[in-house]
Amino acid sequence: MRRIGDILKIPGLPWLLAAGVALFVACCAIWFGGLNQDEGWYLYSAQMVRAGRLPYRDFFFTQGPALPFVYSALTGIWSPASPLSGLLGGRVVTFLLGLFATACAVGLVRRLVPEDRRGRASLIVFSLLACNLYHVYFTTIPKTYALGSLFVLAGFLLVSYRSPFAAFAGGLSLAFASGTRISLLLILPVVGITLLVKFREFRWRFLWFGLGGALGLFLTYGLFALDPVSRAALLAAQRYHAARGGFDPFFALGSVSRLARGYAALGMVLFGVLMTRRPAPNEPRLPVEQSTLLWMMGLSFAAVFLLQLSAPFPYDDYQVPLMGLLTVLIASWYCRRGGTAWFAVLAATLVSFTSPLLQEWATYAQDRFWSQKKEMSELAKLREMGRIVNALDPDGKDILTQDLYLAVETGRTVPPGLEMGPFSYFPEMSTEEARAAHVLNRELMGELLDSAPCRLAACSGYTFAIAAPKCTENAFEEQTRLFKLLKRHYERVAIEENFGQNATTLMFLQRREPSGKEGK
Repeated sequence: MRRIGDILKIPGLPWLLAAGVALFVACCAIWFGGLNQDEGWYLYSAQMVRAGRLPYRDFFFTQGPALPFVYSALTGIWSPASPLSGLLGGRVVTFLLGLFATACAVGLVRRLVPEDRRGRASLIVFSLLACNLYHVYFTTIPKTYALGSLFVLAGFLLVSYRSPFAAFAGGLSLAFASGTRISLLLILPVVGITLLVKFREFRWRFLWFGLGGALGLFLTYGLFALDPVSRAALLAAQRYHAARGGFDPFFALGSVSRLARGYAALGMVLFGVLMTRRPAPNEPRLPVEQSTLLWMMGLSFAAVFLLQLSAPFPYDDYQVPLMGLLTVLIASWYCRRGGTAWFAVLAATLVSFTSPLLQEWATYAQDRFWSQKKEMSELAKLREMGRIVNALDPDGKDILTQDLYLAVETGRTVPPGLEMGPFSYFPEMSTEEARAAHVLNRELMGELLDSAPCRLAACSGYTFAIAAPKCTENAFEEQTRLFKLLKRHYERVAIEENFGQNATTLMFLQRREPSGKEGK
């Protein structure tokens, strides 16, 4: 036991272990992490903005506009000419944004603990976030979570400083967070009202914060709200969320259960807080500003957490942008109770190496007694399918598909109206409303298929399967009708089993050229 104790006291060893685990977790999340349909349409939206098209005005988009604009400046990283072409580059970009968010969380916790414990607190927060396979995966796949988390944590870090300019920049950052993921909008009033209530301590910082928040909201939503066309599509996007109404306690309980499993290491540290000694009698009291900041963070977390939990389908990953806040809260409390960093490092390592995600990324399913193992990662298979697309249509610039990550992988465009992939089909919407929202209804989808605009089509199990906005399964008769329309002009040329999210069958179809036009 004495030898183990001596080893644990080696300077820098816990940081070295945490860095090694973080590197392993990052590589697993980037290369082996399962594909998600959302990755395609988020990256595609950035490409649309880079090409001069705007969300709401030119294509349907259900979240705030911040992500397409931020990512549009980085599209060269995943362009076909880049060594990181396709989804791989998009994941690397997103991972780096998530890593910056972790750095902000480390900076924030250092503002909340005594100076002699800042190193320990930094390591605890780094371990609980950067060494958490679940957290890293969801801040690596191109969705709103990494960027939203970055804006949230940067906002609170800025608010923790006494400078009026920092308060202004903090309000701006939190407004950009709501422009990334709309539900994060609740954080702005929570922080602003708290600063106003604590006017004696914070003085006029609430005003500077409010000015920054107002400017940020105007930059993200105001310009679209002033344009009638964009405003109508923006409101239609909110009706998309509202249409999936209702609340199911079963789904909510399952969401919390999966989230708790993903952040089990954080739960262990919280348990350690509750089991360790109380602060010593001579422990200095937390300064009023720091105490108020902790309350702001806790109230903000609770407000958004409960809002997202009330969704009809409250997926556990919705809460990922908030978990940095909770980690900072628990880590600062844990340090004040005398908790050790080693416990957090080992807990995070244990939880990541026993995560069910590792098995999910290595196997398709269980066939009775036998596990069906994947011959390659889902990302590697996507890249292989991209090469097939380019071989079947060497000089093609577009593709007819609802699997947007296939379009991103090959640097191609999809026909207008399909920019949100499987979430672009609103069969019951009127034609006028569908055109205004830049989506397809029954009539417009029929016209698209009948026009056969692309030489190559790719259909997975998601094609024609989802009926928005409720996102229920499309009727079998309707799916059959659409496939019959597709086959009038296209014939199957290749097929691939176990492709993409949840391993469905992918079919490639080539357009039948009219007689006399072959070879042109």
